[in-house]
Amino acid sequence: MNRLYLVTDGPIARQAGHTLPYVVEEACRAGVRWVQLREKDLSTRDFLDVATQLKRITQAYEARLIINDRVDIALAVDADGVHVGQDDMPHALVRRLIGPNRIIGLSVNTLAELEAARDTDLDYFGVATIFPTGTKPDTSSLLGLAGLRVICQRANRPTFAIGGINAATIRSIRETGATGAAVVSAICGHPSPYEATRALIKLLDNG
Repeated sequence: MNRLYLVTDGPIARQAGHTLPYVVEEACRAGVRWVQLREKDLSTRDFLDVATQLKRITQAYEARLIINDRVDIALAVDADGVHVGQDDMPHALVRRLIGPNRIIGLSVNTLAELEAARDTDLDYFGVATIFPTGTKPDTSSLLGLAGLRVICQRANRPTFAIGGINAATIRSIRETGATGAAVVSAICGHPSPYEATRALIKLLDNG
């Protein structure tokens, strides 16, 4: 299984003339097997509608569907897991709500946040932010490749790097020890999500 993780962004997809289901299906068709639905501005009804569509797509391609933050949506559509940030619902409570068999990912931005989460039953870490990115314009918390490498060396479970990762930067992620790379605009905003995904997988997995 390749190590590319798609994180959705509806506004970026729409600017490129795409719907989220289209982007996700094209990415899955090209080989993505991790998809996170992260849509902060949708109403609960709209979020549920999109999540239901994405569940059908990811299930057809045997890909994992992870819901950002919204435990209720994850349970409603029988998603594979939930991803939470440092300011979201505590992951221990998420685990009690979703049970032992679903995936929980946690965003970590510093070594201290990683250390605080080491002795937990989390399944993976999302490590941010690696490079400057338009989706997170504040660069004060940039880890860079050196910071990513340190966290990956100390992590005791899979790590997915995120933040400004695209065709020009994804090769360097392989050298840090990260399990994989998460991308947003490099797929959602590309004229051809399928071709973008194929290129990114090749760069990440084969160099």
